[in-house]
Amino acid sequence: MPRILFIGDVVGKPGRKILREVLPVWKEKYQPDAVIVNVENIAHGKGVTPSIMAEVEALGIDAYTSGNHVFDKLNLAKTCFEQYPKLVRPANYQSIGEEKSPVPGYGYYRFAKELAPSSGLRPPSPLGEKEKMNSAMQQYLIINLNGQVFMENQFSGEIGNPFLELDKLLTEQKQNGDIIIVDLHAEATSEKIAMGYYADGRVTAVLGTHTHVPTADARVLPKGTAHISDVGMTGALNGVLGVKKENALTKFLDPSQKFKNELEEDGPLQINGVLIETSGKGQATRIEKLYQEIFT
Repeated sequence: MPRILFIGDVVGKPGRKILREVLPVWKEKYQPDAVIVNVENIAHGKGVTPSIMAEVEALGIDAYTSGNHVFDKLNLAKTCFEQYPKLVRPANYQSIGEEKSPVPGYGYYRFAKELAPSSGLRPPSPLGEKEKMNSAMQQYLIINLNGQVFMENQFSGEIGNPFLELDKLLTEQKQNGDIIIVDLHAEATSEKIAMGYYADGRVTAVLGTHTHVPTADARVLPKGTAHISDVGMTGALNGVLGVKKENALTKFLDPSQKFKNELEEDGPLQINGVLIETSGKGQATRIEKLYQEIFT
């Protein structure tokens, strides 16, 4: 049955480094049918750039999700959304900036892939090009949403209700047999858990991102939706959410000091992800937490 590999927030150069090293290994080991990566922190911890997106595009990723920092480099972000339709932003962003400007990009992305022999949904025998055209295709719908709780000072625009936005998107975009992955980029675990129950049975998975610390609550909910409150980050291990620990401590010890967003680029690295197995009918049957460290 189809498997989906989702990688949590990739933070800066360290995150890109371990992603390059570990993703090919995980793809070989777990044989996922689709790979999704959250990239809102991929350009030095905040935002996206065309050159960095080109760098990770070579890894064979099917879709990119994001969050509150994706527009920190606004003009570069606009270019990325134009060049990479598979890059999605939270669908419930209603405006951006103090000027309340329209939000670039889209909050969902649909793609189709041929079912792998390991899925059990088509014969394992080799197919010619003509046969491939007639073979079964699995449809994927990737949705990105942003939480509202405690997010007031983390995004410069207006954030609409993610629960109602999900209803709207499912009404307009859902098709029979879809595998639907929702990345809920949010601060509060309560909001993420509530979204899991709200979407249970209607989507394949609700995966929390943003807080960078993996939670221990990965499970399949009663009606068949895989859920985890936060997948965790991909980047430096010995930092504070990817930032140099000295900078974070200075801010906590003396709040009058301006926070320096300098990434920790030395020492061991971590990668966090989840592997979701599905029934072939859009429901999840299993979710497994994945984690690996490398020492540089």
